[in-house]
Amino acid sequence: MTTRRTFLAQAGLLGAGLAFGLSSKNVLAAGKINAKAGLQLYSLREELPKDVKGVIAKVAAAGYKQVETYGYSKKNGFWGLSAQEFKALLTKHGLTSPSGHYALDAEADQDAAIEAAKILGQEYLTMAYIDEKKRKTAADIKNIVAELNKLADKAKKHGLKLAYHNHDFEFKTVDGVMLYEELLKGTNPSMVHFEMDIYWVVRSNQDPVAWINKYPGRFTMVHVKDMDKANPELNTEVGKGSINFKSIFAKSKTAGIKYYIVEQENFSIDPYESITESSKYLRTVLFA
Repeated sequence: MTTRRTFLAQAGLLGAGLAFGLSSKNVLAAGKINAKAGLQLYSLREELPKDVKGVIAKVAAAGYKQVETYGYSKKNGFWGLSAQEFKALLTKHGLTSPSGHYALDAEADQDAAIEAAKILGQEYLTMAYIDEKKRKTAADIKNIVAELNKLADKAKKHGLKLAYHNHDFEFKTVDGVMLYEELLKGTNPSMVHFEMDIYWVVRSNQDPVAWINKYPGRFTMVHVKDMDKANPELNTEVGKGSINFKSIFAKSKTAGIKYYIVEQENFSIDPYESITESSKYLRTVLFA
């Protein structure tokens, strides 16, 4: 099976957790969430190359209204479809795509990502990873902050926004400096947005609500990914794991969340059954 890090390396994107027992008191105080469930297509990375059209049809049938893309290249497009063809496929199934994970290191990759994102009608170019060799020192981290601000300015000139998606390494200190903190402190709040991967925040022994309270309005998107109760290194269907999403979602207005995107990196049941369960839980429980 392709791991996330292996895929990111192959795609050129690479250039023990405790669930917080947050109180669910006042969870409903924030009111009903007006949202559509989205799916990060990386969840179906094993299936997509075999039958992209069939997979997208099943994603729509599972109750999703949005998808987040990954893995685009100028040569191969989206799993063999051009950006225009993929856009038509999404439209056919009533799907939109607010965000895509793109390789953004080289200028040519940035230009290709911008072109594809505009064709799909995406709002965000999302940086999925930072190569380990680029984050060895505090000076490296300072450079990363500067690069994100520069890239955000370029995206803005094309009518797009830049977002950053976290894993776990952002919460480790380098020369006494935490990358995640520096990204939030040093990037332009009006131009650099964050896609909080809730699973990886919790897996890193961090409290998602504490970050939301500290940096309100910065978390435009969230990856809704649950943690297996028996093995924190594994994912499970949303609502079956140990993460208290209700307490986190109660802070949606404070966080500034616009898009809720399910992602699951590993499965213990059929992937389509799994994404259907997660979609239903979002729509009938978390968004209710």
